[in-house]
Amino acid sequence: MSDTIKIGNVEIARTAALAPMAGVADRAYRLMCKKFGAAYVVSEMVSAKGICYSDRKTAELCTVTDEERPMAVQLFGSEPEFMAEAVKIVLDYRPDIIDINMGCPVPKVVGTGAGSALMKDVKLAAAVAEAAVKAAGDTPVTVKIRSGWNEDSRNAPDMARALEAVGVAAIAVHGRTKDMFYSGKSDNSVIKTVKEAVRIPVIGNGDITDLSSCREMYEQTGCDLVMIGRGSYGNPFIFSEIEAGMKGKAYTHPTLEEKMQVMLEHIRLILELSEKCEELAMHEARKHAAWYMNGYYGSAKFRGRCYQLSAYEEAEALAVEFIELQRSREIN
Repeated sequence: MSDTIKIGNVEIARTAALAPMAGVADRAYRLMCKKFGAAYVVSEMVSAKGICYSDRKTAELCTVTDEERPMAVQLFGSEPEFMAEAVKIVLDYRPDIIDINMGCPVPKVVGTGAGSALMKDVKLAAAVAEAAVKAAGDTPVTVKIRSGWNEDSRNAPDMARALEAVGVAAIAVHGRTKDMFYSGKSDNSVIKTVKEAVRIPVIGNGDITDLSSCREMYEQTGCDLVMIGRGSYGNPFIFSEIEAGMKGKAYTHPTLEEKMQVMLEHIRLILELSEKCEELAMHEARKHAAWYMNGYYGSAKFRGRCYQLSAYEEAEALAVEFIELQRSREIN
């Protein structure tokens, strides 16, 4: 197995990438995951129409820093003309790749005909992708899809073939249907079928929580790259674990103390990059703090307290208290 893959002219280590996650994978999150070995990251999704109408958040969502490369900016929309114009605007931010979301199951996105709604209209999906490809020039365009709209319409292979035909450089496949949202089990067999249907790189996504499940995805599907979403919540270390394992190197899981140090580093980065005051920025940091505490004794109570944090000092004190609780359990 090759150590790298190429999407267009972009070379990516064949370990694990960070999936695009609205409201989660902001720059602070991406930088933390890159620090721990994410091979490739994708922005939160950005409305193509919003960009065309000079949405005030465009610069914040589309900016690509050198520390994040290789990185894609992800767009969503269902109108080819708006997609083409949005791609031209985004190119000014110099993304390595432009990704189009055709898999988001959230009602407010699906209701506009975008996201996974495009799984129901392969012809329109291809037209949207083709408009992006033509506007992007030498910048590769990728698309993220689901296995289908519902159990009776698992059309990911057909969708993939149509997208390949209009010049899409790679396809990411989440092994759930739109109707499943994030429940049930992701189906690796669908990703395998897509891989067999096209010649372009295929990225497998769904239920990757550790090195073992990552290897399983590679082996069961033959995919070219694995993408991790919710498995990275409070766990940027997953990328280090996978990178080490894929390279045949030993890996030591972080201690609780190390996890809390990284949690605080993550919060500091959120505060540093935020244009909001500390209290409002801490509101964004709360869920991340809670995720770092998952899986430990008494974590439910502490996660609840995380959602009340309004200052960095409070997070520091909570981390110390959480460590002391776990140590007292060891002593007793």
